[in-house]
Amino acid sequence: MKLSKKRIGVLVSGRGSNLQALIDKLPELPVEISLVISDVPTAAALIRAAEAGIPTAVIEPKGRSKAEFQTELALKLKEYGAEFVVLAGFMRILGKEFLSQAPGPVINIHPALLPAFPGLHAQAQALNYGVKVSGCTVHFVDEGMDSGPIIAQSTVSVLDTDDEDTLAARILEQEHKLLPEVVRLMALGRISCDNRKVMVRGE
Repeated sequence: MKLSKKRIGVLVSGRGSNLQALIDKLPELPVEISLVISDVPTAAALIRAAEAGIPTAVIEPKGRSKAEFQTELALKLKEYGAEFVVLAGFMRILGKEFLSQAPGPVINIHPALLPAFPGLHAQAQALNYGVKVSGCTVHFVDEGMDSGPIIAQSTVSVLDTDDEDTLAARILEQEHKLLPEVVRLMALGRISCDNRKVMVRGE
């Protein structure tokens, strides 16, 4: 019996390489992207979505209170039937106004091994600290900055020759593998979170 596909919404702010990784994997994933929303009208991610035939929307925070902005995001996702939400390079912290109204769980991809190096310029933070291993994390979103329960991580070695750009590029390769896999497991109902404890069931 063929499983029905879960509908997901994706929030983006920039170039959309993680969105593209999801788009490229859609034939293999039990999901369809019902809507891509950006807070930045010029985000290249919107072009990627449009070229793939995915509906897009722009919701800017300017001229709205934080609560109004986040409520509008949640309502638009519901309007398009999203069942859970993926932040793929969305550069704003979402608080209770969004999370309490979101159509299902919200997950995010971050270019560091959380809880180390949350926030911006995580790769530079890792280099400045002198770590020998870095990577990326997919986590549930809570009201803090990259502080939600961790779902999965992927690692890369930090080379003596690395700068921020080279490390970021290698981490990004892992992001493009990890995010679609977590989305797949989410869609199949194999990931759950109870009192901040994440359970991931295998095949």
